[in-house]
Amino acid sequence: MQITIEDNGPKARHILTQGGYKTKQIRGTYMLSNLLQELCLARDHGKTHIFLDEVRLNENPVNRLTRLIKEEFWLNLTRVIDGSAIEVAGRDPKDWTDDPRPRIYVPAGAPEQYEYYLKVSKNRPEIRLDVCLLPTNITPDYVTSLNDKPGLLAVAMESIADPLTGKLVLKGVPFVVPGGRFNEFYGWDSYMESLGLMVCEQIHLAKAMVKNFVFCIKHYGKILNATRSYYLNRSQPPLLTDMALRVYEKTRHEDDALHCLRQAILAAIKEYYTVWTAEPRLDKKTGLSRYRPEGFGVPPETEASHFTHILEPYAKKNGMSVKDFVRSYNQRELIEPELDEYFLHDRAVRESGHDTSYRLEKVCANLATIDLNSLLFKYEKDISVCIRTYFGDKLEVLPEFLAPGMKSGHIETSSNWERRAKLRKFSMDRYLWNEEKGMFFDYDTVKEEQSSYETCTTFWSLWAGAASPRQAAKIVSTALPLFEAAGGLVSGTEKSRGPISIDRPNRQWDYPYGWAPQQMLAWIGLQRYGYTAEAERLAYKWLFMMTKAFVDFNGVVVEKYDVTRTFDPHRVDAEYGNQGLDFEGVAKEGFGWVNASFVYGLTIVSSHMQRALGTLTPWSQYARATNTVSEN
Repeated sequence: MQITIEDNGPKARHILTQGGYKTKQIRGTYMLSNLLQELCLARDHGKTHIFLDEVRLNENPVNRLTRLIKEEFWLNLTRVIDGSAIEVAGRDPKDWTDDPRPRIYVPAGAPEQYEYYLKVSKNRPEIRLDVCLLPTNITPDYVTSLNDKPGLLAVAMESIADPLTGKLVLKGVPFVVPGGRFNEFYGWDSYMESLGLMVCEQIHLAKAMVKNFVFCIKHYGKILNATRSYYLNRSQPPLLTDMALRVYEKTRHEDDALHCLRQAILAAIKEYYTVWTAEPRLDKKTGLSRYRPEGFGVPPETEASHFTHILEPYAKKNGMSVKDFVRSYNQRELIEPELDEYFLHDRAVRESGHDTSYRLEKVCANLATIDLNSLLFKYEKDISVCIRTYFGDKLEVLPEFLAPGMKSGHIETSSNWERRAKLRKFSMDRYLWNEEKGMFFDYDTVKEEQSSYETCTTFWSLWAGAASPRQAAKIVSTALPLFEAAGGLVSGTEKSRGPISIDRPNRQWDYPYGWAPQQMLAWIGLQRYGYTAEAERLAYKWLFMMTKAFVDFNGVVVEKYDVTRTFDPHRVDAEYGNQGLDFEGVAKEGFGWVNASFVYGLTIVSSHMQRALGTLTPWSQYARATNTVSEN
């Protein structure tokens, strides 16, 4: 049950006051939906009676959503992986096998965890926990062999004293999940969430997620798409250095702060050398990097019917059912080069985090994208600054972080990383910058030509500091008007997306959809170059859209929005729909990076703007009232 602006009826209800002799009328969608939410929360906490202050029912919506994010949503999205939660966490809603069961894979370098989970399995046979030890060398063939028994990947644990016995026991290091059907530790979601966590003074959670990233790089070789076995070949947009530096600035007073920063920077260096500037992701001719993960076959995490339209012609050609064809194809009993090419790009799209988009479809693995290379430029600059500022310009690489070709005692210095940043900047200007159009584009390394798709990730160059002041000015004057809509920034332009039809449906990372990461990175980038008014305007539009949907539709906070719609932007009909909509009575999680965008966005806008948002004042009205220059 939900109470929304679309409901008919009087929208009024009388309830008893505290003494029980008088009644008070609760009127309007917002107050009634808040009453419903408070009653549902009370029920879920086992209460039969509650006393409510009227102020709570008519609470300023900006304050209410902020409070819910801080006090409810982050808590409900926090997970740990250990014996206390493995029965639930080990189950995979994307396990399509005949015998789904809790299963955990432990890296060879963590024998203490392997022993720990074996003990859990032995002591609790009823949960049927399958504990598996990964080999030291994890190959694409090995990852494919796990398709019939998918499982959770172990993450960081720490030794703590048991309060009852005083003995040291292993306890999972916590992390925040995106929400909805996404209940593992995800890559770039975690960075975006950390921005909001730090605003909410949940520094320990942001720090814990840095530790989990370090564990993943140390034991799995990369920050993973997510911590499931079928993601072992696949990474996600690299954002560790900025995250680690932000956490360090908040925790520098703690005894282990510098140690944690050192671990994170060493992990980022290993990831840089072995993932992003190595085969197959590095394009040697341009010196730029691509999303190009290893692996082969059909992605096992998708629903069985997801690729049926692609696979049916091949199955028919081989006289097989689709199910039998998939099994033979995945085991390399059948070789289909065209299909190999298709899934190469499909895996790359998923690694990019932008799954899916016509910008990337059937070409992603060949693209040196502006987003990835902006992030790697930021890696290079951050690592240089860290080595020079915090480690005396000499950072010894510890044995567990040595990349191939490095000898024991290898030293990294800031000058090498500065040179790498300058070389990448030169290549980005040469291959990705379009002077005539005033923005950065992706570059096809196979066709050796610039893509024509206008992507909102051009603003990532501002976030990373990769754009020159002149380029930043052109992006703001030329590109910004192309992407700005009623609710913030669209992922790409309508022109670039092209026509939509039954045979060519909407993709969720295309026009007209907007996503929290695109907004936050653009705000930060614009502020970095002094475009404060533009950052405030974009943040205001996004926050207004979120707040209006929250008020009108029973407290909804969703994964993505149609930023061109002013009435119901939370309704998205692309691909699998929207996460965060499916709740009864009260939303308890929101969605990770959208929660973060709300509380972070409030730090971008002024206090006067915050008050205007609380009264649901649209941007156009606010701009007229304050004589602010309004765009779109």
